[in-house]
Amino acid sequence: MTPPARLPIRFDRNELAGSFGDIGTDLPLIIGIVLAAGLDASSVFLVFGALQILTGLLYRMPMPVQPLKAMAVIVITQQLSGDVLYGAGIAVGLTMLLLTVSGALGLLVRWIPLCVVRGIQLGLGLSLASLALKNYVPSLGWHGYGLAAAALLAMLALWGNRRVPPGLLIMGIGLLSAVASGWSLDTTVAVGFAPRLPEFHAPGLQDILAGFLLLALPQIPLSLSNAIIATERTVRDLFPGRGITVRQIGLTYSAMNIAAPFLGGIPVCHGCGGLAGHYAFGARTGGSVIIYGTLYLALGLFLSGPLHEVLKLFPLPILGVMLFFEALTLVGLVRDQANRARDMTIALFVGLIAFTLAQGFLVALLLGTFAYYGFRRFGKPHDERAAG
Repeated sequence: MTPPARLPIRFDRNELAGSFGDIGTDLPLIIGIVLAAGLDASSVFLVFGALQILTGLLYRMPMPVQPLKAMAVIVITQQLSGDVLYGAGIAVGLTMLLLTVSGALGLLVRWIPLCVVRGIQLGLGLSLASLALKNYVPSLGWHGYGLAAAALLAMLALWGNRRVPPGLLIMGIGLLSAVASGWSLDTTVAVGFAPRLPEFHAPGLQDILAGFLLLALPQIPLSLSNAIIATERTVRDLFPGRGITVRQIGLTYSAMNIAAPFLGGIPVCHGCGGLAGHYAFGARTGGSVIIYGTLYLALGLFLSGPLHEVLKLFPLPILGVMLFFEALTLVGLVRDQANRARDMTIALFVGLIAFTLAQGFLVALLLGTFAYYGFRRFGKPHDERAAG
């Protein structure tokens, strides 16, 4: 096994294409959080970009940083304050740190079967596909359907082509659409050019406690299943031999969330969906994540003011197509359970529960694990293996 420090980092066209593999998930959530919680956009973008770059340098693979999805949805729908969000970041970071250093995280990974992890990945893939097809693609009416159709055809025609990465082509379609809709670089720079550094914040104990109760508790089950367990499994699937452990992922997850709130950053995680997205669009090294982080650094430094103008750079139907193919990569991982009927049934059961129920990832994780060991205890003997 090659030490991470010796693994190469490339900055070629495939890494550039792969760098857009997670933007369909991240950018709308970040914009929504900033507007709902009244955060300083410059600080959010700068910290988010810096964390991407640090992660790319540390892991030397396309291990992206993503907003914590459960927290993002709650903040956007309930209009919670930035102080509570910052407190929640510290709370979830400390909780994950305790699980990691105590060894409890490693035990959870060994106990949770592979078929359950595949089900969690399936549920996340279905959730992403639903968001893409129900919200993103129809967002601009017939014009949006036309954009989505053009992007879909480009993806299908060039899927797997590393000489002409499809991600670059469909991002070009999105930029041309933005220009045709009236977006002007001169106007955006004139309104939003104001270089800034992150603003310092010091969340109080009350904010940390409120953040733990309101945001961290709903987030932790999803983080355990997707950000830690499923991510480690996806690394093994896509980058066999790298030797990335759940302890390493847990420690970087913890460090990011303990540090980011003090600089005005939003709570973040790693995620199997983002990793699959970067990989699906051609990324194979940390270069894609570094390129992606540099984009957010530029937004934070120069374009933090006109958020709606920034969002026009990435039309939602285009992002929806990218998100759909990210979902397709995740859903496809369940195929290795097909030769064991019982495991496949559990994976499908877990995926559907995770996709359909509130707190579905926690419920699916528990029910799927109980079903697996119940079958082992009371069913016929079989050679099914666990995720650890």
